[in-house]
Amino acid sequence: MKILGIDPGLQITGFGIIEIDGTGEPKLFEYGHVRTAASEGLSKRVFKIYARINALINEAQPQVMAMESVFYATNVKTAITMGHVRGAVMVAAETSGIPVFEYAPREIKMSVVGNGAASKEQVQFMVQRLLGLKKKIEPIDASDALAAALCYWHRTNLK
Repeated sequence: MKILGIDPGLQITGFGIIEIDGTGEPKLFEYGHVRTAASEGLSKRVFKIYARINALINEAQPQVMAMESVFYATNVKTAITMGHVRGAVMVAAETSGIPVFEYAPREIKMSVVGNGAASKEQVQFMVQRLLGLKKKIEPIDASDALAAALCYWHRTNLK
């Protein structure tokens, strides 16, 4: 089973795929990010994210997607922008018939680090450890995406 994790962002959307093998343990399959330029219009940026995630889904064929749920934002513009990005990613998943599971940021951190208030660097460190990697996952957005995938793995008891 392959689990696609997404850390949605307009400037950088992180993605990561873990694969659960015959032992029931997660292994890194792929990770990366989609970067958009502030000089591009919103529609171009959102489409670029959609197109890359859609291509990734078609190439890797994950069975599920896990991503951060909507978080409280003090800036309304930021919340609306995040809604656009999340919507584009969800449409890519739905187009391929992939179910989407959402987790609160605190739940993802708790699942991976054991502390819902963990820093991004702590999450990055634990993702590296849980996947048995020698080097850090960068950018940190890809690490956050892999944390979402690991959260799904923990929550659904695929062990």
